[in-house]
Amino acid sequence: MKHESGVHRVQRVPATESGGRIHTSTSTVAILPEAEDVDIQIDPADLKIDVFRSTGPGGQSVNTTDSAVRVTHKPTGMVVSCQDEKSQLQNKEKAIRILRARLLEAARELQQQEEAEQRRKQVGTAERSEKIRTYNFPQGRVTDHRIGLTLHKLSDVLEGDLDDMADALTEAEHARALKEVDRA
Repeated sequence: MKHESGVHRVQRVPATESGGRIHTSTSTVAILPEAEDVDIQIDPADLKIDVFRSTGPGGQSVNTTDSAVRVTHKPTGMVVSCQDEKSQLQNKEKAIRILRARLLEAARELQQQEEAEQRRKQVGTAERSEKIRTYNFPQGRVTDHRIGLTLHKLSDVLEGDLDDMADALTEAEHARALKEVDRA
């Protein structure tokens, strides 16, 4: 389906058109891979863990023991401090959970930015001049403008028979790749 991304133009005469004029509309299509869940693995060697005394109101040895924890993720420079719990171990575990959540959110944002950029590249400005294919209902034809292929079987294409179109596009792509190899 990778060849289907771009601007598709439809030319038709609507039933409500009394003058028989052809109306043209466009639709943009973007073909993107299905998003995968991002799993964050944190290498312990990438962490710098500092311990210090908690601040705040005293009591229960809060200000006299090093129970607060600061975890720094070296590759990203992200820092999480935690002094909510009474023990250093609990604070460390909580800080690492928070760090993992923040790294996961950062990875998701990066993935979304990459997908948005990919979508922009595929769709372009969505102007009619960027059309990749025209579906002409009055003439019953489909024309792919990238390779200059015209098929007079619009109803078959609309029913999902894209084999002839896909084969021609794949063949043209292989021919382009061979030309690039020959030039190199």
